[in-house]
Amino acid sequence: MDAIELKENFKEVDTSSLVDKVEANLVTLLQQRKLKVGDPIPKELELANTLGVSRTVIREAMLRLRVMGLIESRKKKGAVITSPDLFGNMSKSMNPHILDQETLKQMFEIRLVLEIGMADFIFQRITKEDIAALREIVSHEPPATQHHLFNIEHEIAFHGKLYEITGNENMKKFQSMLLPVFDYVHHSGLLKKPISHKKFVSHKGLVDIIENGSPELFRNAMRNHLENHFARLFE
Repeated sequence: MDAIELKENFKEVDTSSLVDKVEANLVTLLQQRKLKVGDPIPKELELANTLGVSRTVIREAMLRLRVMGLIESRKKKGAVITSPDLFGNMSKSMNPHILDQETLKQMFEIRLVLEIGMADFIFQRITKEDIAALREIVSHEPPATQHHLFNIEHEIAFHGKLYEITGNENMKKFQSMLLPVFDYVHHSGLLKKPISHKKFVSHKGLVDIIENGSPELFRNAMRNHLENHFARLFE
């Protein structure tokens, strides 16, 4: 039987499952050795001998870790541990058109939780300049804004500034990723029909509380501000 006949009679060996296992084992091994950001990782040959696989498999698993941002190559040091851009990786799959309905609904819920939970960080870190910036933002909203359920431009400007004030860069990145999902879910019909409550705290009202109130008052006000969204989830 020649090489062509062999190729026709035998399927190629699928090594993907082996690479998956090696990838997981590599992560475990690096954790066990308590390597920190900037520390060099073992050479391919050492890893191959330790894990009992070929260098080709090690190389493919290492490539995956590079794509994930867990390791990077540096001159004179080889591959080293690095701090991954968590939300940079996640943003590649945060497309509302490719996520199932349950995931979209849960992403919608996560943003509601974040909006209410940021109160203490805002009150600890806000400056007079931040309050002035918030006042400027709400001054461009129409007088009837408090009766609107959702306006993506107003949300991006106002809530984006709140996330900025928290000083948490990862939270801000996450918020920017959630906004398209939030907008998509709102308009997709996935949730119940919008419910128009006669009274809820406006953006201007939230700024008043930030300037003169307390974290507890802000949490309650933000919950009221988002009441229509919660009603669509629960009613």
